[in-house]
Amino acid sequence: MAREDAVRCLRCLLYALNLLFWLMSACVLGVAAWIRDSLNTVLTLTAHTRLEEAAVLTYSPAVHPVIIAVCCFLIIVAMVGYCGTLKCNLLLLSWYFGSLLVIFCVELASAVWTYEEPSVQRSDMISLKSRMPNYGLQRYQWLTHTWNSFQTEFKCCGVIYFTDWLEMTEMEWPPDSCCSNQYPGCARHAHYHDLSDLHQEGCGPKIYSFIRGTKQLQVLRFLGVSIGVAQILAMALTLTLLWALYYGRKSPHLDSTTPMAPDDSAPVTVTHGPSAEALKSGCSRANKDCANMAAASKPHEHQFEMERLS
Repeated sequence: MAREDAVRCLRCLLYALNLLFWLMSACVLGVAAWIRDSLNTVLTLTAHTRLEEAAVLTYSPAVHPVIIAVCCFLIIVAMVGYCGTLKCNLLLLSWYFGSLLVIFCVELASAVWTYEEPSVQRSDMISLKSRMPNYGLQRYQWLTHTWNSFQTEFKCCGVIYFTDWLEMTEMEWPPDSCCSNQYPGCARHAHYHDLSDLHQEGCGPKIYSFIRGTKQLQVLRFLGVSIGVAQILAMALTLTLLWALYYGRKSPHLDSTTPMAPDDSAPVTVTHGPSAEALKSGCSRANKDCANMAAASKPHEHQFEMERLS
């Protein structure tokens, strides 16, 4: 009875952990997809600079294809674990344990391999100015779109200040994406009338803060550590459940092969010693008496038959 209660408790815990795997894996995929758009924009603006290397080192553990594939595979493994726990199937549970162990080793290896602090300084932000002269050119439309998207999303203008656009390009005023309230010609109107309508902070410090880490990145790191701890707990519970189920199936077999105790009511046969000879002689004497009694009863039976016939 105690073993059944323990198995039931283990199954409930595994149900909860598998549900937790689904939720955390979905959260990791969602946050990684959210960060990936901003990361692609940053990598485009910081191409061929030290900022690009620092961004790759910082975010590769979060948006690396291996991590994305691991999270997708973990969702499938959690489904298999749920089915194995529901049916108490030893084969599915064994496959579930092995898959969790492989996923945990891959996650640990990826974390160790990609763990490196990015070496970036504020002075490296000046290198972003080299990307500004190509703004607005026909063959660099992708760069123009990237600058506009980044300045709109992060609410910044230029690298250090909006005057960088006037220094590094032939433009007379900043792009319209620098306006806090965007409309066609807003930057020209703000440049000549009210500079407060332009974003006052440069994009360089924004990129530097992004590379050093964002709230989304911290959430991903927390989810990664939580998934690792949950996997260790799930593997321990799965091993315990496997042992309990295997022991529960093996016990009836052992009980059936256990020799039964002799029954006191069963006749005892003695085959050796004087008592055996006495028992045999007693049995033969009893057989002779039974034969004599049967012979004596036969005349009475014939007499009864004759009287009946008469």
